[in-house]
Amino acid sequence: MGLLSNSMDSLARSKSRSKSDAGSTLNDAASAAPSESGSVAGDGHDTTNLDKDQGNVLMAIVQQLRPGMDLSKIALPTFVLEPRSLLERITDFFSHPELIFGQKDEKERFIRVMTFYLSGWHIKPKGVKKPYNPVLGEFFRCSYIYEDGTEGFYVAEQVSHHPPVSAFFYCSPKNGLMVTGELKPKSKFLGNSAATIMEGEDRIRLLNKPEDGDYVITMPNTYARGILFGKMTLELCDVSTITCENTDYHCDVDFKAKGWISGGYNSIHGAVRVDDSSCGEVSGHWSDTIYYQEKKSSHKRVLFDPSKTRVVPKSVLPEAEQEEYESRRLWTKLTDAIKAADMHGATAAKTAVEDRQRELVRQREAKGESPPAPRFFKHVEGDKWMPSIGVDSLPKDPLEMESALRQWIFGDRSPSKDHASIATPMKSSSDARKAQPVNMDNVNQSLSHLTVGSPPAKTTAPGPPAPGPKFDHPTA
Repeated sequence: MGLLSNSMDSLARSKSRSKSDAGSTLNDAASAAPSESGSVAGDGHDTTNLDKDQGNVLMAIVQQLRPGMDLSKIALPTFVLEPRSLLERITDFFSHPELIFGQKDEKERFIRVMTFYLSGWHIKPKGVKKPYNPVLGEFFRCSYIYEDGTEGFYVAEQVSHHPPVSAFFYCSPKNGLMVTGELKPKSKFLGNSAATIMEGEDRIRLLNKPEDGDYVITMPNTYARGILFGKMTLELCDVSTITCENTDYHCDVDFKAKGWISGGYNSIHGAVRVDDSSCGEVSGHWSDTIYYQEKKSSHKRVLFDPSKTRVVPKSVLPEAEQEEYESRRLWTKLTDAIKAADMHGATAAKTAVEDRQRELVRQREAKGESPPAPRFFKHVEGDKWMPSIGVDSLPKDPLEMESALRQWIFGDRSPSKDHASIATPMKSSSDARKAQPVNMDNVNQSLSHLTVGSPPAKTTAPGPPAPGPKFDHPTA
């Protein structure tokens, strides 16, 4: 989903906090969210101070820029980096799935989808930081085990480098939730600020309510202010739309910029409408508490309060078992250097990965070869990227769907392989009565049509991988 991180590809992000902080900003959703939630732009969480050396680097970059210039090819210093890839950063938006689990009436379903989407914005690093730009073919995959034993699966892949496109997929079969989408960031230098125009969309599907169709969501844009003078701040601005065409529910959520004299940071407001008639309003702060008020009521109910929620941790294969182009293994040396506040080591590690990609491009061009086809996604009508497994051909039975997705994403190396899907409970007793043993013929049929996406026969890594924990990286 639309991310603060992508806007950081702009120059704005190069005005980051001091080198001494570089090793303490690993903002993994499993552990950093409680300390980050509720932060407000301008209070120190979204502002940055530079030391002298970093200021000199910033000014050297500024001298290369002109208003309106595309920033996608500007190399930024490593001290601005958040130590994880953009493909992993997207998982922030799947940190509170309980907000959408369960089925209600049409209006409540729409409100839950809206809340689920808005709940991902509060998770962010302090200061002005950017995740790593994914390289072509890079992918990140993980699974989730929820408190009731049900599972969720996630995979994202960089399917295009010029222009940059990140495709992603999430599904929790037993909870009836599926999300597909793509991010297409475009960064511009605007003088004393930089902007990321976030194109692409998220498509949320409630599997137990197929009559709803897709809930389609567009992103706000991101602006970094004060990159030349004044206080450096980060803001989400402009309108994000949430639309369910089949039910006629719609909301334009306005991410408001702080005014010159009045107003505050991080505020949002939008009218929930059905058939062009307003039925309620959403308000609050994307970094803090979000409220909903019915049109004919004076009472505001809390939709989401990050201080009272728990971020669901991700389960990831140890780096030693990951493939060459999996995000954490690909960038392991860069991550270790950033955590150690080793800016020179970080620069060397980042340069090594990027130079390797340039060399591969030169080799392909010399041979007249096209870039490799994406492994997990395919380009479809409407300039969308959808999972190559074919979401409409997946088994309808939740157990069989889990098995098919696990095999497609992880093969025989699932990080949650000790939690067999057949052993996890269904969401209700009625669902449990419907459950049948997994029919592997149906699972194999779902996988049989794939022409891409098979793991390579031999995998290599850029140097010996650092042993990694099975779950999310610690922040210390």
